[in-house]
Amino acid sequence: MSRFGDIRLDAAIVRRLMRGERKAQEIVYRAYANPVYTMARRMLRDPGLAEEATQDTFVDVLTGAAKLERVEALSGWIRTIAVNQCLMRLRSPWHRRRDDLADDEPTADLSLGRAIDIDQALGRLSGKARMVVWLHCIEGYTHDEIAAAFGRSPSFSKSQLARAYRVLAEHCRPVVDGAERGTGDERSRAACAV
Repeated sequence: MSRFGDIRLDAAIVRRLMRGERKAQEIVYRAYANPVYTMARRMLRDPGLAEEATQDTFVDVLTGAAKLERVEALSGWIRTIAVNQCLMRLRSPWHRRRDDLADDEPTADLSLGRAIDIDQALGRLSGKARMVVWLHCIEGYTHDEIAAAFGRSPSFSKSQLARAYRVLAEHCRPVVDGAERGTGDERSRAACAV
């Protein structure tokens, strides 16, 4: 699970947020801005888009807080808004075209003698696949929840995840004296267990 589940705010602060109190808005923003930005940055792979998604997330949070039904639902509600902001950007024609252009560019070869950076590994995936991996492995979404977010069936989520595992496994395959050893599939799947 990402850091959204680690954040604990006093219920009184959340109730004050729901009433629109400025100090409570600031406290909530300070508590959640970094996790929202981090998630958006990993999903969108663009700092500018991640900043926009973060800003728009908090515009929605601050203007819609009065509609929050349960105080304890705040973290999940903010996370859902952030995911929807990222999805909106991934669905845009501009972003799709940008992803298509990025697929045409050669990617840097990973040095297997060093730790693989998660951003670099996720960067090898399409926007949709990257988002499915992040939602499933990091955020803990089920295939049904991911399908609902994308407006697709659960098999969409499962197939995107399976393809992403293959891509990640291919790039994580260890090389010993020029010969490949193992599939790396287990390592890709183990990323979800962490």
